[in-house]
Amino acid sequence: MISPGWKTDLSILEMSGSIIEDFGDHLVVRTPRNPNYHWGNCILVTAPESAADADKWIQRYNHVFPQNQWLSIGLPEMPTDSDEWIRHGATLTQFDVLSAATLPMQQPLETGYTARMFQEQDWKTLTERELAEALSEGGYKPEVIESFVLETNSSRKQMVDSGKAAWFGVFFDGEMVSNLGIVVCGETGRYQSVETNSNHRRKGLASHLLGLAASWSQEQGCRDWVLVTEETNDAGRVYRLAGFSSDVSVVNAYRK
Repeated sequence: MISPGWKTDLSILEMSGSIIEDFGDHLVVRTPRNPNYHWGNCILVTAPESAADADKWIQRYNHVFPQNQWLSIGLPEMPTDSDEWIRHGATLTQFDVLSAATLPMQQPLETGYTARMFQEQDWKTLTERELAEALSEGGYKPEVIESFVLETNSSRKQMVDSGKAAWFGVFFDGEMVSNLGIVVCGETGRYQSVETNSNHRRKGLASHLLGLAASWSQEQGCRDWVLVTEETNDAGRVYRLAGFSSDVSVVNAYRK
């Protein structure tokens, strides 16, 4: 059984032009228009019994993506023995898949804050912010980072323009201080990139946007909602208060 997180990931990838091949015990995902998207050019292992077999999956990955200098393999669960993965230099990160079968609660905004759907200029703001953050983290050539960020937000905006998705922001004194997206995947609304500026956290902004986006997606036919977050992310408490509960977790085996 594929996790609701992966299921909606794959749906969004297909909307973005990705090619997905099923090989029985794993899926191969390719995104020709965004070759620098590591999790758009990856392998997803669907057989839990082989999650610990790093040699097998890394060999397969290198065969499928000989040009890639990174490693991006999704696992259906945390391996009972992770030594093989560590030996290959991979970091294993567990992600909580959270789901809600009822409309997530929408917290009211504090005085001074306003929320709305993205307008044209907001995409420029989001792109500039994500680009600056990615460049500050480093690790890759600036032109590679710029290509990835620009293509990612171009794909997001195309989904919005086609009516398959929506992006929302919270603003304070004209500045965007929180934002998120939601994509309609059949009857499931999948949240994307929940972000709040550090100096505006703990004010219920993300909770407000969760409900705002859910209401929009319900009008598009969604009946349940999914989001994915790192297991160690403190925001998990916020999501659970909004009505989300744990579903099937997934693991990323990643090497820069």
